Amino acid sequence: MKALKTSVALLALSCASASALAEEVKMAVAANFTAAMKEIAQDFEKATGHTTQISFGSTGKLYTQIENGAPFEVFLAADQKRPKLLVDAGKASDEFTYAVGKLVLWSADPTLIKDAKVLGRAEFKKLAIANPKTAPYGAAALEVMKSLKVEQLLEPKLVQGDNIAQTYQFVATKNAELGFVAKAQIALDSSGSSWEVPQDLYNPIRQDAVLLTKGDENPAASALMQYLKGDEAKAVIEKYGYGVE
Repeated sequence: MKALKTSVALLALSCASASALAEEVKMAVAANFTAAMKEIAQDFEKATGHTTQISFGSTGKLYTQIENGAPFEVFLAADQKRPKLLVDAGKASDEFTYAVGKLVLWSADPTLIKDAKVLGRAEFKKLAIANPKTAPYGAAALEVMKSLKVEQLLEPKLVQGDNIAQTYQFVATKNAELGFVAKAQIALDSSGSSWEVPQDLYNPIRQDAVLLTKGDENPAASALMQYLKGDEAKAVIEKYGYGVE
């Protein structure tokens, strides 16, 4: 009986110690990576005991918040430009590409999109894209339209979302008949119609992560960066339609 009480006491002490060592990591994450990051965060928390606090938004706006002192410790961008700027400024380290994004033209109407010709016909009222100034997927959408020589034709029909998540909502709610969204947003959803844009029509969307200086002393932040490089996280990333390097 005494041995049993001792074992229970040791187990309780062990759990208390693990709880005491657990930390919370504050993340800024590009909107296109919302679904994948939510799943990865759950797996990470189960595997490590750490907890996560995540803010999703456009890469440009998150970058501005970081520059203005927001308390983020890890930044998962939708480009390489902003993470590199932070590294060069001494505000971040451990930069690496965690995902390579893919662009699709998508409509909630299952009959609307068969191929790229739907853009040239322009028989629709609204085409949704993310704000190209703050969202890399929006910039990629403009590149595609320029490559297909339909930019001027489609310009009067464009509606802009603040980020790729809002852009998806414009199309999902049929406020726009079609739009350029991240493949990850429809990877697990077969509804509607879509055309995956060939990657020679836009620059690769390499999405980089960095450890921000506010996270240097937080073991949860370092643990998350390592977890993102591991096989478990990569399997989730690929499931959502991203490439991995």
